[in-house]
Amino acid sequence: MIKRNIISDLQDWSKRKKRKPLVLRGARQVGKSTLVDEFGLNFEIYLKLNLEEPEHIQLFETYKNMDALLIGIYLVNEAERKDVPTLLFIDEIQNSPQAVSLLRYFYEKTPWLYVIAAGSLLERQISFPVGRVEYLAVHPCSFNEFLGAMGNSELQKAQRAGEIPESIHPTVINLFNQYALVGGMPEAVADYAENKDILALGKIFDALLSGYKDDTEKYAPTGNMRHILRHILRTGWGYAAQRIKFERFGDSDYRSREVGEAFRLLEKAMLLEMVYPYSGYKVPVMQELKRSPKLLWLDTGIVNYVAEIQKEVFNVKDIADAWRGKVAEHIVGQELLSGKINFSAKRNFWVRNIHGSDAEIDFIIQHDSQVIPVEVKSGHNSKLRSLHMFMDEVDHQTAIRIWSGKYSVDKVTTPKGKIFNLYNVPYYYAGILEVLIDKWKIL
Repeated sequence: MIKRNIISDLQDWSKRKKRKPLVLRGARQVGKSTLVDEFGLNFEIYLKLNLEEPEHIQLFETYKNMDALLIGIYLVNEAERKDVPTLLFIDEIQNSPQAVSLLRYFYEKTPWLYVIAAGSLLERQISFPVGRVEYLAVHPCSFNEFLGAMGNSELQKAQRAGEIPESIHPTVINLFNQYALVGGMPEAVADYAENKDILALGKIFDALLSGYKDDTEKYAPTGNMRHILRHILRTGWGYAAQRIKFERFGDSDYRSREVGEAFRLLEKAMLLEMVYPYSGYKVPVMQELKRSPKLLWLDTGIVNYVAEIQKEVFNVKDIADAWRGKVAEHIVGQELLSGKINFSAKRNFWVRNIHGSDAEIDFIIQHDSQVIPVEVKSGHNSKLRSLHMFMDEVDHQTAIRIWSGKYSVDKVTTPKGKIFNLYNVPYYYAGILEVLIDKWKIL
């Protein structure tokens, strides 16, 4: 079992006095059920319902009275009811609208019961009681969790604190390259940690893709939408970390409106994110939805497999040299989201708002009152042309480059004469940039 960092957020939730039922959001097979099973070890009584089981669904259709329902839940779990803190996990809750509507009564009438629910494509099908539930996003494993799965617990602690010794930089970069190849899907990470066989992961990825296809097609509103979803799930991986247009996407004859609807359905399933650009320089960062988005899938390991670039990624020393740098950009984007528990968290990138300009920065992050640029690039500072343009316009001196080199700080002067600090950050710190920025402000 991979120890997930989000377990601490579940513990924080359980300690709150005004605790509401918690709904876990995340793509199928991202580890939601295993996470709750691990969390359940903290309780004397752990009750679990899977609403793919007819017997469990029947409970909510038969018992409208909360006391009778609880008796039924204890009975199917073969558990004795005691006056002790008890965890109830309702998995695949989307299969029972009655179960969803009863969440509010768990909150109001059973404060001693800790209730967690999970499922797929939740908001596509049902509406949760407003103000009666909380949400927590679950993403694929981060590099930090990958280190733990690989048995590197001390290195895991050092990475989380941003204190990896410079002397072992090559070792950690090699581990990050492995992570970029495998990705963060828990089953794939666990299998690779045990067997170190990248080719064996093909069966796992095929099963994941088959499940995603079945899930999304099941809830497609029309037959034509099912065809478009199949097309995106077949061809879209090859557009990872690239800007896309909906009209005739993937050399198809599908029109913009219907392709956009299909992408939004896949986004709701948390299989991908359409990352829209921002052309400003100040907070708040507002996505410009009329511009073409950048496509980021939930997991780089799946991208490598479906796009058939595993061999290319395996053979490079610097992942920036693989697939025109898109693998490096995609895995950094994955790391930027990995620690976010807020379901509404989005990634952003920047484009220059001048007609004919191709200036673009891979990512921007909003930290306090600053918009900080993040480039995923190797090479000489003078080649960071877009970064220079951006830094000329902002009122701070902090820019970040993610690369395979060691951590360092350069004083860079733009062609217009502005001096700024370029923090060269190794790939393995991409998931803790907020921690590093806070450290830089203290220094």
